[in-house]
Amino acid sequence: MNINHLETDIEAVITSYNQGDMVLEAVQSVCRQTVLPKRIIIVDDGSTDPYSLDVLNRIENDSDLSVPITIHFQENGGVSAARNTGIHKAQSSMVLVLDGDDKLEAGYIENVSELLCNNPTMVIASSWIRTFGVLDAVVCPAGGNIVSFLSHNCCPATHILRKKFYEQCEGYDESMRSGFEDWDFFLSMLETIPEAHVGIVEKPLINYRTASASANIKSMDKRLELMRYIIEKHRGSYQKNITDVLLDIEAISDTRLFGWENEIIHLVENNQELSEAAKDFMKNPSYGDGGMASAVRIASIKR
Repeated sequence: MNINHLETDIEAVITSYNQGDMVLEAVQSVCRQTVLPKRIIIVDDGSTDPYSLDVLNRIENDSDLSVPITIHFQENGGVSAARNTGIHKAQSSMVLVLDGDDKLEAGYIENVSELLCNNPTMVIASSWIRTFGVLDAVVCPAGGNIVSFLSHNCCPATHILRKKFYEQCEGYDESMRSGFEDWDFFLSMLETIPEAHVGIVEKPLINYRTASASANIKSMDKRLELMRYIIEKHRGSYQKNITDVLLDIEAISDTRLFGWENEIIHLVENNQELSEAAKDFMKNPSYGDGGMASAVRIASIKR
């Protein structure tokens, strides 16, 4: 890998909204990279908190940071609008997109950029995620082509994109302020060329902050509504790949059902009390989706 080439060919876009010291941590994580970006562009999406604005001011005037900083302030328009602004301002062929409340491991840019450099038809690349906050876990998105992404999102919000493909699609959908804007954007990028795909470094190089009241968690309350919007927007891709999409969704459903079934079997085998939901399921198992078969297997253990 040509490290010197990468150093001059990547810029980072960090979005910020009333995030206090968290955005400083995000900036510092980019400045500690083994391969540094040419510039960090912070787009503040209409912050109103005086302390957060003071943090941004201190970042802008910190001459000790290893990467030049540009800060753009705009009226609140949502994270999609902030990302679009930053990406449009970037002049490099690759752009790192990072939320202001997350952080990167030092090797993120080096490892993820290498994937992109070695795969000309890879439109986006990222890595596995280590969550912190309320959840301590490693999450392993798999990437893939458009067929993989039609059933569910397979890439973290933090990623590096090729700007030439970004310019071929419509960017982030600024009307999507309730969530799933990343999934929609990835589909748009994957629709730019037939062989487009997303790569994933199989290491947890993103530190993702989790909280019960976060926007990503709240967006799940509107999952079906948001999915309807995405399906209608990308109707051509769904129609072309409908069989694979339905089979992928069924496989995900089966995995969850079997996981839940095994938990109930564990309780039964250890003579532990079932939850009310589990009791209701055993009394009235669902039909046509594998639910009745699951209930039969559980009942067989009880006998």
